[in-house]
Amino acid sequence: MKSGQFCCSNRLVLQLIPLITLVISVGAHAAPIYIPCQIGAPDSPQHMQAKCTSLTVPEDRADPNGKKIQLHIAVLRARAGKPAPDPLFFIAGGPGQAATQAYLEEAPAFERIRQNRDIVLVDQRGTGQSNPLNCPSTPDSNNNPSPDEIARQVQVCLKQLPGDPRFYTTSEAVKDLNAVRQALGYNSIDLYGISYGTRVALEYLREFPQHTRSVVLDGVVPADWDVGADVSLDAQQALEGIFARCAQDAACHKAFPDLSVNLRRLQQTLEQHPQTVKLRDPLTGAPLTRTLHWSDVAGAVRFMSYASETAALVPLLVQQAAVQHDYVPLMANALFFTNQINGGIAMGMNAAVLCTEDVPFYKNDAATRKEMAETYVGATPVTQLVEVCTYWPRGVMPEDFKQPVVSDKPVLLLSGEDDPITPPSNAAHAARTLGNSLSIVVPGQGHGNAFRGCLPKLMAEFVQRAAVNGLDIACVKDIRPFPFFVSFTGPTP
Repeated sequence: MKSGQFCCSNRLVLQLIPLITLVISVGAHAAPIYIPCQIGAPDSPQHMQAKCTSLTVPEDRADPNGKKIQLHIAVLRARAGKPAPDPLFFIAGGPGQAATQAYLEEAPAFERIRQNRDIVLVDQRGTGQSNPLNCPSTPDSNNNPSPDEIARQVQVCLKQLPGDPRFYTTSEAVKDLNAVRQALGYNSIDLYGISYGTRVALEYLREFPQHTRSVVLDGVVPADWDVGADVSLDAQQALEGIFARCAQDAACHKAFPDLSVNLRRLQQTLEQHPQTVKLRDPLTGAPLTRTLHWSDVAGAVRFMSYASETAALVPLLVQQAAVQHDYVPLMANALFFTNQINGGIAMGMNAAVLCTEDVPFYKNDAATRKEMAETYVGATPVTQLVEVCTYWPRGVMPEDFKQPVVSDKPVLLLSGEDDPITPPSNAAHAARTLGNSLSIVVPGQGHGNAFRGCLPKLMAEFVQRAAVNGLDIACVKDIRPFPFFVSFTGPTP
């Protein structure tokens, strides 16, 4: 957490954590000692009380006497006096998000589960307060950096990392989770993973089935699926779904009858003539002058597609820019989402995972590149990531890592109908080898749906019984996407 975030007493507690927290060594039998702490995103005023401790593990398990790193752990105690013996481990996404920072936004979805179970948050190695692999900068697609510039930026990042990125992959994180489970004294655990966190949860299920009681996967990343390979195609499909919903909504269709045409017109305009935009910073209010490129718009639209609340603004923003030539709202949203993403992801850890587990398996044929280029996102994000990974040190994966996870443990899979990054087809694919699973598709929603409608209740029932049989999911059909904005005064009734 950033220095100065809290006032005096809380800042002092944070500074003392490394000194007064019992540092458990792997294999030690001493019970952990917890101290009061606060969890939450470093730049957010909202925080939650928890109990924190840490666990020391080797950075390279093949060299147990070499460098050690500390895993930051927070436990939210069950509200019941006699909690169930198996807690829920919350696994954040990214790759590169920290569980202790990401959980707060999702916390209401887990209140029913927390009544009877501890919630355990482990900052995955390379994130949060677990030896974070933060980079000073990443390639800027707006400037279309050359391979030499990308190579230079990668080297600058690597020189500043506090750890060897070869050992910050999913398989190492899974071993960390099991070490934490053992150190905290739990025999079996329930797992919730969101986005990339579903890959971690599935890999834990594969490696430690004897300690896995149940699994919830929210925005599914199958083990044999390559993160980012289809990002442009999936984003295009999701946006077309959002536009189709607008066309079926009388008020939205009346206000924005030519959405696809206007989006293409806007793309052509900005690719040929990027616009200089004067605005105020959406977070600080400070006056700014920025150049709006099409890549800014594409990135903002893709991230706004993650949630129906922000997707509801997309038709209005496109119309405002393409027809009214008012680029300020689009620029403000582009800045906001760029800051949110850059602030919440440890980019060194992100690259450590993607450059080992995903990018080496991308298809790079001409037909695939052409198909990506025809989407609104384009092929640039993928081609730049591939370029980054040519210079990034590759870690070691288990031989079976890219094989589907086969299990008969109870697994609940959640997908948003319009998810731009982990579409419902991912869950259907993973479920083929999960013999005791149930897949739920949430209508009109995007990425990450644990908090929507009746899903918190369904998750609590599932975890309580550790069974999908008899789970009544009829209530899911009543979940509705957020209504579209036809003006900046608010959404349609």
